[in-house]
Amino acid sequence: MATTDLSYYDKTTIPNAKELRFGIVVSEWNADITENLFKGTKETLLDCGALPGNIIRKNVPGSFELVFGAKKLIQQFNNSDLDAIIVIGNVIQGETKHFDFVCQGVTQGIKDLNVLYNIPVIFCVLTDDNKQQSIDRSGGKHGNKGTEAAITAIKMAEF
Repeated sequence: MATTDLSYYDKTTIPNAKELRFGIVVSEWNADITENLFKGTKETLLDCGALPGNIIRKNVPGSFELVFGAKKLIQQFNNSDLDAIIVIGNVIQGETKHFDFVCQGVTQGIKDLNVLYNIPVIFCVLTDDNKQQSIDRSGGKHGNKGTEAAITAIKMAEF
């Protein structure tokens, strides 16, 4: 599987984010990875015109809690005062089925939020086989998946 540079985007094809508000929910588990993803997300939003005060960050303990964190943001902002939410997490395969349950639960939960509410919830959860793959996709040799999530959030907010 070839992975392209996740950090590349053509700014001329991206709507200006100056008037948009974003919620970002960040998992504290594997913080070295999730902080790099957040950095890529925030830098990209700012580069595309978002105002610093229009980026609201909330932390949750782990990736499984991202769904609840996003739901609380939707409720806190009355399902209309945010233009998009980005959830940032990292789950690395271990020796047990825990990886499968967490990945499936988070994926289904984010899908459910997108179906139930009128705000796009963008999935920026790395689900890698090992730590090196996560490093490579959070600012390493493949770029930063957080950048890609930010561009997706802007486009979906304007959808």
